[in-house]
Parts: sequence; structure tokens; C-alpha cells
Amino acid sequence: MIFDLLIRNARDARGAALSLGVRGGRIAAIGSEVDGSGPEYDARGLTAGAGLHDHHLHLLATAARMESVDLAGCRTESEAIARLRARAGTPGDWVRATGYDERIAGLPDRLQLDGWLPDHPLRMQDRTGGYWLLNSAGIAKLGGPPFPPCVEEDAAGQPSGRIWRGDAWLRERIGGTPPSLAALGTRLARWGVTGVTDAGASNGPAEAALLADAMPQRLVLMGTESLLAGEDYALGPVKLLLDENDLPPVEAVVARIAAARSLGRNIAAHCVTLGELLFILEALTQAGGPRPGDRIEHGGMIAESLIGDIAAAGLTVVTQPNFIHDRGDRYRAQMAPEELDDLYRLGSLLRADVPMLGGSDAPYGDADPWIALRAATDRRTREGAVIGGSEAISRTKALALYQTGPLRVGGPADLILYDWPGDPGALATVALTLIGGEIAWQA
Repeated sequence: MIFDLLIRNARDARGAALSLGVRGGRIAAIGSEVDGSGPEYDARGLTAGAGLHDHHLHLLATAARMESVDLAGCRTESEAIARLRARAGTPGDWVRATGYDERIAGLPDRLQLDGWLPDHPLRMQDRTGGYWLLNSAGIAKLGGPPFPPCVEEDAAGQPSGRIWRGDAWLRERIGGTPPSLAALGTRLARWGVTGVTDAGASNGPAEAALLADAMPQRLVLMGTESLLAGEDYALGPVKLLLDENDLPPVEAVVARIAAARSLGRNIAAHCVTLGELLFILEALTQAGGPRPGDRIEHGGMIAESLIGDIAAAGLTVVTQPNFIHDRGDRYRAQMAPEELDDLYRLGSLLRADVPMLGGSDAPYGDADPWIALRAATDRRTREGAVIGGSEAISRTKALALYQTGPLRVGGPADLILYDWPGDPGALATVALTLIGGEIAWQA
């Protein structure tokens, strides 16, 4: 057989010799020796495996963050101000910043931000992605009232500069060119990501057209009930964005679940807190019960007493082990010790046969999947502390969170060649990423 690409001298996850033949975008042959001809790639003993799928991220926000001032890691107000002013260009041009940590100076209002950056309109996103913080010049760019409820007002009835969950409204008011997705697609391919699920709650036809045209990865889109199936992406669940401090009437969520059911779609509920989890479990009960494929996004706090209920309901938990690494030291400083074992559970859920998937929640978590994979196996924070050590899982089980299944003849040629050293704390390096048989990344 003549192959489009013949990969020789690879190994499978157990270390056995492996060769693969790719033809027509699919895997045409697998074995210790594969007979055929065509262009060859010498894997030099690297592991061949299915490509990784990030099951929960926000593509447009991640691409925009790559073009923004990154305030992550700033520990003082002066450090944040220095980064903002270093990136400020022509007076009057927007300065966009992300990753602001409220421990620096709380959630500053527009007057405080005027002192930080007086000559440029500023919009600064907090580390959770929930708040946008604008100075007076930024507020002036939004036009006049009336403002929607997401815009906080001060005692005088004027915008305070704090906007809660107002992304869609801000995009409409500000306008501008969407961020470039090409660099993000390349970066993900470099890490071995061959598929992504965008978890945007407001995804509709416009976002679908933009993302499907730009991303090299296979694409699944969550979104609103108005999002229809398309040729260039798979239609995901209806996204239910819940915030414990502003929960809607349960009847409204029950109605949205019913609407999703009428469209033949599952639901995916944002559940970081225990309160949000309890709320959606009740809403699903009132809506007639969960269905296979309904998803709990994040599962940030899951009490041990609820594991059996989640398993019995057949709900899929889409978790982010990277937050144990990224935010673990903050959790240890701010939470009671007895609560830490409830954070981003893994092992206990898998032992209860709860279906699980992994994602990054980028840009609010690190988009590098190998950081999440490492954290799934060692449960270590940046500073090396262990959170929920009994929740650690094997490398094989961790990879299964991000891979859609083993390589198989006839399956799509979405695969990677990688080296994941056995040393504790090691991250993998990816040498080759194929998507549909095409090279998307080659080291």
C-alpha cells in the first residue's frame, strides 16, 4: 500500500514497537511492522497516541488574552500599573488587560483606575473572567445610558467601572476586530491538541462562523439554543452559565433545559461552587431528570456525599486539574483544610464510575494540557504542596480524560508523537501533531 505518511520506530503507551500508515486522512495500518511505501517519518522511539482534546476552553477570550497585557503574577499595585503603562500606546487607544488578581487592590472602581492609567481607555478583566473593570475613559467609550444590569452603578447612579458577566454587551458596544486565532491554533497544535470544545455561553451563528473558519483543530461548540448544527463543527450542549451570587429562578433554568431537550441537545452547567452544583441537580430533577451526555462543567467543589448522586444520574463531570497547580496555593491560604479534598475531584469520581473529561478553562486556566495532566497525577500546587492526594490518578487514566480513544485502523489520523519522561514533575514534549492526516505541528 502507498501511504500519505508512514511513521516508523514509534512506541505505544506500554513501550511496544509501533508503526503507523496514514492515508486519506485516516489511519490505514497499525503494527510492529507496516509494509508499504510513501513519505516516512522516523519517530525515534517516541510514543504514538491519539491527539488531545481540550473539552472546555474559551477560544476567543484566549486569543484575545494573547494580545493583551498579562497581569497574572502581579503581586502589588505598582507592578500592575507598571505593566499597564509599559503597553500603553497612542493616547486614546484602548488598553486591554487580563489576569488581574483582586488581592492586589480589591476590585477598583473607575476613579481608582483613572490614577492607574489616566490617558487611555482601560478595560481590565479579573482572574476569574467574571468582572471587567473600566476607567472613566473606558466608560465614556461605551456611550450613554440606559445600561444593562451587568453595569454596576455608584451612589450617584453613574457607572462605577465594574461590569459583571457583560462580555457580550461589551463586545457589541466596543466593536473592533476579533482577535487573531491563528497563533492560538498553532500553539495548541504544538502541545498536541487536535480537538477543542468551546464553552462560550453566548456562542451563536456569528461565533460559529468565526471559529470554524480559523481553527485547525476539530471543533465542538457549546452555546445558546440559537446555535445550529454546521458542517465545520460539531454541535455541543446548551451552556447554562450559573453564578451562585446571582442565581436565576429555578423555573427559568428548567425551561431552558426543556428547550434543549426539544432541540435534541444536552445541557452543560457551569458549576464551580457547591451551591451551583446543588442548584443544577435540583433543576434537572424538576426538568424530568438528567440524560446521558448532560455535563457538570468544572465540578470545582463536590462534597463526598454527592458523588453517589452524580454517578446515579449519569452526569459527566468536565474538570480542570490544572487549577490545583495554578490556584492551589491560593486555595490552601483561603479555604478550611477540611474543604480542600472536595476541590476538582478525580480519583473518587472515577472510582464511582462517573464519566469524566478534562479541559483547561483557558484563558482562566493554563491552556497547556500537560500541566493539567501532570496535576492529575501528582495533585501538586506551584509551591509543591499536595491537595487531595487520594484524588491523584495514573498517567493512563489522566490521558483518557483528554483523548477520545485509542488509535485504530479506520479512525481519523488525529495523533501525536510525544515524550513524557517518567521523572516526577515532568511535562511532555510533542514532536509531531497530525490532524486529519495533515501535519499541524512538527518540532
